[in-house]
Amino acid sequence: MTAAVAPTLTKALLADTTTVRLRPRYEGSNICTWIGFKHVNYLVEEAVLIHFAHCGVPARLLYEEYGLGLDIVGLDSRILHAFHMDDEAEAEVVPDTSADDGTLGFRVTIRVDRDDSTLKAVTSKVRVSLRTDTYLDPPVEAPAELAPFTVGRLGGHEGAAEAAGACVAADAVLAAGGDEAAVLAALTEGRNAYAWKWNITYPYCHFTERLQMSGYLRLMEEAKDRFVLDRGISIKTLLDDRKWIPVVPHSVIRVVDEALMEEDLYTVYTVEEIFKDFTYTSRMDCYVIRDGKLTLTATGRIVHGYAVIENRRDWHLVPFDQRVLSALGGKSAAPGKPGGS
Repeated sequence: MTAAVAPTLTKALLADTTTVRLRPRYEGSNICTWIGFKHVNYLVEEAVLIHFAHCGVPARLLYEEYGLGLDIVGLDSRILHAFHMDDEAEAEVVPDTSADDGTLGFRVTIRVDRDDSTLKAVTSKVRVSLRTDTYLDPPVEAPAELAPFTVGRLGGHEGAAEAAGACVAADAVLAAGGDEAAVLAALTEGRNAYAWKWNITYPYCHFTERLQMSGYLRLMEEAKDRFVLDRGISIKTLLDDRKWIPVVPHSVIRVVDEALMEEDLYTVYTVEEIFKDFTYTSRMDCYVIRDGKLTLTATGRIVHGYAVIENRRDWHLVPFDQRVLSALGGKSAAPGKPGGS
């Protein structure tokens, strides 16, 4: 028999707007008092989780009672104004799910007060899947009203074809028994890219077994850090030389398959475009090895620029100089080495 959920709860989840006050975590203030893009996305995630709770289906209940893991599988966020330590923001979550959608959709807007006015600081589009728990017995049948958004496996390989080209050479290396260095070299060959292998640790996972969206956000942040270090313009180098800091106006991540605890994850960070010497767009692709081939588990893009620190409170955007342009557009001497954050 299919488990029942009160219709009003599902109706609220798909129709009601939730507004909540939030504060960014102290951990996210890494340079002066500004909050990094990862922790801004954490605010988006928290707002969506609170929406589920306010609508009577919190993540804990979904898992413990119905065997459903709440997984954010799509995150597309634009940062319009910087967050600072101790800011208190208002997040509005508006459901955005069509009748034929296989995932739950939400639009999140975060506003912050500045100088007696309220600014729209963040806009984000979020997609959520409810993943059936198969790790623990007995399995539980999903409530009928949530069944359209319930999956047995995350992603369904959506978007896998987009990154398939990067796998061809690497798959050939794997088939020939190539080692880690050879696979990394194949993944970056002919690309303005950096790659490394990392064994997925449990702090990046949830629901006992799989890498979660916040883990991919951490990897995207680390990918940028590794790339610029490899190119001779590390975060600390530009801070010490000219007080430049990276800024992120836009980031996107999609989960297209599952990556499991203690699997080896190959992450490739590729600079795709430099726009008018002010921003550059990079792509992140994450793979695991299954049946002797690379399988894409997540893909995303991030837009970066640089700002100069004026004082402890203020900064402003600056154009790239030739040193930075050469580093962003050049080639690294060697593929990345294994490691993790």
